Amino acid sequence: MQVYHDIEEIQPIDYAVVTSGTFDGVHIGHQKILERLKEVALRHRGKSVLITYWPHPRLVLQANSSDLKLLNTFEEKLDLLEEQGIDYLIKVPFTKEFSLWSSEHFIRHILINKIKTKKLVIGYDHRFGKNREGSFEHLTSNAEKYGFEVEEIPRQDIDEIGISSTKIRKALLSGDVELGNEYLGRAFGLTATVVEGNKIGRKIGFPTANLVVQDRHKLIPADGVYAVNVMFGGRRYGGMLNIGFRPSVAGDTRVMEVHIFDFDMMIYNEVLTVKFLRRIREEIKFDSLEALKAQLSKDKAMAIRLMGI
Repeated sequence: MQVYHDIEEIQPIDYAVVTSGTFDGVHIGHQKILERLKEVALRHRGKSVLITYWPHPRLVLQANSSDLKLLNTFEEKLDLLEEQGIDYLIKVPFTKEFSLWSSEHFIRHILINKIKTKKLVIGYDHRFGKNREGSFEHLTSNAEKYGFEVEEIPRQDIDEIGISSTKIRKALLSGDVELGNEYLGRAFGLTATVVEGNKIGRKIGFPTANLVVQDRHKLIPADGVYAVNVMFGGRRYGGMLNIGFRPSVAGDTRVMEVHIFDFDMMIYNEVLTVKFLRRIREEIKFDSLEALKAQLSKDKAMAIRLMGI
C-alpha cells in the first residue's frame, strides 16, 4: 500500500477508484465498503484509493472533544487498511482551514486534479465539504461535468449491518469487549510501552508488565480484568490484563498491567500489542495480598480455559 501524507504529494493514479472517510476502527461496516471498492477497481483493472482524515474531525471542530476516544491510532489504522489490501492511502491533514473547503473545491482540487478519479464509491448518506454539502445527489447530477462515476452503497446494506464506530466505543467503554470484537470483526487491540512499576505482582507470583499508551485519544476499555493475547517479538502469548486503580494495594492512579503466561523476559521500554478477548470480572478490593493472589489464580485458570491453552 502506498501512502501519501500530504495532498500536494499526490500523483495521478491509473483508473483511481476512490472512497473517503475517517474509518475509525476499520470495522465490518467499513470493510463492506472496502470490499466493494476493491471489486470495482479489479473489474476495471484500476487501483483502490482511500482518502482519510487525521486528526479526527471532531477533535478539530468540537470544543468539548478532548474526551473523544478513538478505536485506532493513525499507525494502527495504517496497518489495518494494509491488511484489507488497499492500493493507495491518502492522509489529508484535517484543519479548521480544510473544514471550510466547499465540496466543489474538494472535488476539483483532490478528486479531479490530484487523483484523476474515475469512480467514487461512498457509504449511504456520506457527505463531504463545508456543511456536508457534497451529497450523492449532487455528485450524480454533476458526474458528466466532473468526469467520474459515483456509486453509493445501498441503505439496506448499511442498515443490515447496523454498526458504527460510536456503538463499538460504547461497548468497549462498558467492558463488553465481546460485542465490540463482534462489530470490529477481530479482537480490539492497543499498542503500549512497558514502564517500571512497583513490582507487587512479582512478590505474589504474578509479575506484570505495566503499560502506557502514548496517544491520549486512544480508547482504553472499562476497568476490570481481561483475558488477552499479547504480541511481542513476533510471537503470541496468552495473558490476563488489569485496568483500574488497584484498590487492594491503595493505588490512586489508573493503570494498565498485564501478566503474560509462560514468559520470563525483561521488557522495560519495549512495545507490546495487546488483543482483548473477554472481560473476566470487575476490579475488586481484597483485604489482603493472599486473597488477591487466590483470586488471580482463579482469573488465570479462567483465561486459560477461554483461550483453550
